[in-house]
Parts: sequence; structure tokens; C-alpha cells
Amino acid sequence: MPPNWSIPRLSPTDMTLIPPERLAAIEKKYLADMLMVWSGKKPEIEVDNRFKSNIWNEGWSEIVYQTYLVNAQHLKSLANAVEAEPKVKNKIIFATEQLVSTLAPSNFLATNPEAINELIATRGQSLTNGLTHLLADMQQGKISQTTSDTFEVGVNLATTEGSVVFQNELFQLIQYKPLTATVFEKPILMVPPCINKFYILDLKPESSMVRFLLEEGFTVFMISWKNADESMSHVTWDDYVATGVIKAMQVCIEISKVPQINVLGFCVGGTILASALAVLANQGIHPAASLILLTSFLDFSDTGVLDVFIDETMVDMREKTIGGKTGNFGLLSGVELANTFSFLRPNELVWNYVVSNYLLGKTPPTFDLLYWNSDSTNLPGPMFSWYLRHMYLNNELKDSGKLLICNQPVDLSKINCPSYIYASKEDHIVPWKSAFTSTQILKGKNRFVLGASGHIAGVINPLKKNKRNYWVNHIKTKNPDTWFNGAKSIEGSWWGDFRDWLATQSGKQIKAPNKLGNSNFKVIEPAPGSFVKEKASKI
Repeated sequence: MPPNWSIPRLSPTDMTLIPPERLAAIEKKYLADMLMVWSGKKPEIEVDNRFKSNIWNEGWSEIVYQTYLVNAQHLKSLANAVEAEPKVKNKIIFATEQLVSTLAPSNFLATNPEAINELIATRGQSLTNGLTHLLADMQQGKISQTTSDTFEVGVNLATTEGSVVFQNELFQLIQYKPLTATVFEKPILMVPPCINKFYILDLKPESSMVRFLLEEGFTVFMISWKNADESMSHVTWDDYVATGVIKAMQVCIEISKVPQINVLGFCVGGTILASALAVLANQGIHPAASLILLTSFLDFSDTGVLDVFIDETMVDMREKTIGGKTGNFGLLSGVELANTFSFLRPNELVWNYVVSNYLLGKTPPTFDLLYWNSDSTNLPGPMFSWYLRHMYLNNELKDSGKLLICNQPVDLSKINCPSYIYASKEDHIVPWKSAFTSTQILKGKNRFVLGASGHIAGVINPLKKNKRNYWVNHIKTKNPDTWFNGAKSIEGSWWGDFRDWLATQSGKQIKAPNKLGNSNFKVIEPAPGSFVKEKASKI
């Protein structure tokens, strides 16, 4: 389990009653289903892909897995029937789902017929391999989701040609080499999340958003955040805003010789970017020709499953231990953060690999996205604690003048540029309806686009692969359900829609520069730079 904050603990005051009539109905169904199992019949239970192999329907295994599914369905029904305030109920449901996922018979050698057959067929080699994998994972503190020696940043990931043209204690700024003879006048600056690394936007060439934009004639700059170490244990949210994003925008504008640039923020990168634009807007400074937010929060009213972790007790603990509240400064471990995000989807991102790696003794698959996901980053304690309290707990960013950032009162409505707001329909980290509220907060001309799939797969959906679909609706409404009900579904990737919109914000075509940087900001080293190659130190 991820340390400190994986499964919420429920106090006695959280215990509430289930209405008697609902409880009676749930118990009646449970007894009926169990009777069917023990009578050799299949009850009406949810299909579970973990037990899709025919071997689970042979002998004792069929009774074992069907009994588990009936019990799992029963516990979930009880959790969902609890009458309590939403936050308490969500904690109960989340804890129940974690328990149910953990106790699946597929997770244990003695009750997993596939693992037993593999053990016999390999004469014990699968168990030997599994123990080897387990010991290796115990050393690194996390379950391996992919092979770690197949990929290398700068060799077969993040290979788009460019140069680092600026760096300070927080980030390196990459300017990419143009791939067309002419380019749009206004460049785009990408602000990735400081949780994980920037190359999610520049994986392999065929799935690189950076390369896609370059091929379409855009000039691209990228922030590469430094992986926080002990020297950064005092760094704050204000530092990420001022020393990070605002400084990066200044450098981009000077190199490009334009008064305004396009700016893109992904996930928490979008929240930091919006904070920076609001700080500048309060001073009458507007460096953004357009703002692009990809799966980003401005309104933290509904933070999805993450909400179960955030309460006053947890935030206060973080402030006291790493946030500087009692003089203790530190870092949030990237491994802890990665493990926590994995347990948001335990069957897909945890127990699936427990079974495959340890019980079956298989080598993890080769998958670039999972390699990126495992390339952890630490976060400065003060920055992280401030983010938790003022965004997740108190939800102050959306309210005009509620927050002071860089000594400036923040009012997001003062950001007056056009905005392109993208959300993913199945996003469990930034629910799409929460992202939709940004259309009401930002007062420029906004375009909202909803893509299929989740937080990462929805965003990284190359146009050439023609996968999935996305929804658009030109009708203005404050209600996300109304928007969706009237939306048009379009097959394929949303990248084409984004390209066409960005072209309208990027000015005229000019001759592509024949060198990167300028006399004040000279090339430091080739892309992807050295910061992205730094591994998270163990804490």
C-alpha cells in the first residue's frame, strides 16, 4: 500500500445506518446469489475480466471466484447504501473497493488456478522468477509496470531535436528545432505537470504532440521541471509561478520577438500557468495570446476519487512534517505519489501486475507510457502542502481576490485571452465536469472540447492513428450535462481540432529561424536536457 495516505481511516463518527428496507433487500439478494453458487448455478453478477480464462470455470475454482464476486458485490452494495454526507460516503466506498480488490482470489497463489498451472508447467521457474521480481520491486519501493531497461530518455523517448536555451534552479527551457520552412509568428510554450516529467508530450515520434505541432508549422518551447532534491525543500508555489512559468514566458517572448505567445498547461501545469497569468493580469500585463488547458483544475469543487484523501487532518500533517508549518521542510516522495495514483485504479495498476509479475513470473511489458508513469518526481514540501490546502481543501483559486500569489490578489476572470479547454470523459483525476467549469471562470472567448478515454490516454491521442472520438458543442451553457447532450461526436483525435484552433491564434507565417535561442539566451545543451534525466532520490 502507498504510505501515509492510501486508504482513509474511518472514525466511529463516520459510521452511519443503512435504511432498514434497503438493507433487507441487499441481504435478500446476497442470500439468493450465494444459494445459487452453492447449488452449482451462476448468479447474476458483474462480469470480471480477471476470471475470463476457462480454467476459472473448472472444479473448485468456479465456486471460489463466484463466491468472491457475490461477496464483493454485496460489500459494494452496502457501501453505496450508506446514508451519509458525500465526503464520508466516498471514503466508505473507496475503502470498500480497496478491500474488495485486495481480497480477489486471483491475487493469491493458492487460489489462482492459472498461477498453479504455470508453476507446474515451468517446474517452479515461474515462482523463482516471481520472487526475483518481488525482491527487485521491494528495493525500489514500487511495483514494476514495465521494463526499466528498454527505454532511455533522449535515445528512444523525448528525441525531438532542440536545445536548452535557459535554465535556473527550477527548470530548463527547451526550444525545439523547426520542421517546416515557415512557422507561425507566435510560438507555443508548454507547461507540463511537475508531477512526472515533460516527455509525456514527447514520447516516441509517432505519439509526440511536440513533433506533431512542429510538423504543422508551430514553434514550440517546453518547460522541463527539475526533479526536486533536498536543495529545493524550501520551494513554494509562488516560486513555481514566478521563477518558473513567468520567467519562462519572459524568455520565450524575448527570443521570439513578439509581445504575446500561446501558452499550454497540462494537469497541475495548467493550474500553475493560470496562477501566473492571473498574477500578471493584476498588474495589467497580458503575455498570452491564447491559453490552452489540458485536463486541468481551476475549480476544485469536485476532485473525484482524490477527494477521499484530502481533509484537514491530512493537510495539517503534511504542513507540519514537510510543509514548513513547524519549521520542518522536506520533500514529498515521488514513489509515494506514484503508488497513491496507482491505487486509484487498483485492479488495473496494482493487482494486475502483482499477478503477472509475482504469481506468473512474467517480465513486465514494454510500454513507453508506463515507463513515463514510473519515472517518478519528488515535490517540494511547502509547494505541495500549499497546493493541498488552498486548492484541494479550500478551493480558493476560483474566487476573485481570495488568494494571494506572489503578493498579488488572484482573479482568474482578468485573464482575457481566448482559451481552449480540453477534458477527458473518463478522467478519474480531473473529472471532465470539473474541467468544464473553467469555461465559466475564464472570461475570454472559450472553446471546450471533450475527448474519449482517461487523463493521459485521452490527451496523447495522435491524429494519424485515428483512434477514439471527441465531442464539440458551440452552444454556451453553464450546465455540463446540457452541453454534452447537445454535443456532436466526431471520430478520431481531437488534435486536428486543436491544430486548426491554434492556427487562428498564432499570427502570420514567417521564415523559420535558422538557429535557436538568441544572443542573451544561448544554447546550453541539446534537448531533452539534463534535468529530465535526474531520477527521484529516495526519501
